[in-house]
Amino acid sequence: MRNLTATLCLTLAVLLGSAGMSVSQDFQKGVDAYKTGDYATALREFTPLAERGHAAAQGNASAQYNLGLMYRRGEGVPQDDKTAAKWYTLAAEQGDAEAQYNLGVMYYDGQGVLQDFATAMKWYTLSAEQGDAAAQYNLGQMYRRVLQDDKTAMKWYTLAAEQENANAQSNLGVMYAEVEGVLQDYVYAHMWFNIAASSGHKDASENRDIIAKRMTPSQIERAQDRARECVAKNYKGC
Repeated sequence: MRNLTATLCLTLAVLLGSAGMSVSQDFQKGVDAYKTGDYATALREFTPLAERGHAAAQGNASAQYNLGLMYRRGEGVPQDDKTAAKWYTLAAEQGDAEAQYNLGVMYYDGQGVLQDFATAMKWYTLSAEQGDAAAQYNLGQMYRRVLQDDKTAMKWYTLAAEQENANAQSNLGVMYAEVEGVLQDYVYAHMWFNIAASSGHKDASENRDIIAKRMTPSQIERAQDRARECVAKNYKGC
């Protein structure tokens, strides 16, 4: 009896493994089709995976996210923010960081859903905690502009800046240059402006030149040295 049980378990495991491979292959077909602009095929592959036998809460989160993206952009389907929010929500509830970020954007802007800053912050936070740089930056924006909490805003800007998010790098420059509650430091302000400017951030370039007029030549030299060191450290611990 023990051997029979073992055989049955092994058979079940093989079947489940085969099902997993089939799902993965179908999803990849959808991805490949989407990349080539064959949205009809992408939709056909993603939809059953997202619905998973009409139990959408247990559907494939990546397929749900991609359907949300297609409805949001109107790719292969009529543009529909409400339906996009539906699919993003299902994926976000399963922990998909990109879906959480995009859902946060929709709640912040009131697109497809009622505008709700608290809910936007909830989804941004969940995504940011998984390391999504765009969510970290937007969360920093909310703490700075909505909650007026500069200390926490700086925390999230820094995490995003460490992932080369130029907007976050530029905003760190602004905070070091101007914001009360943060130790004003023109050297660090120039450093972050300079780093963001190197990525083509126009405002950062302009702000770097403005802040340079308030600095001594030795301060500018120090800021440039720190910028080089920061890049060499992959923006960590700057």
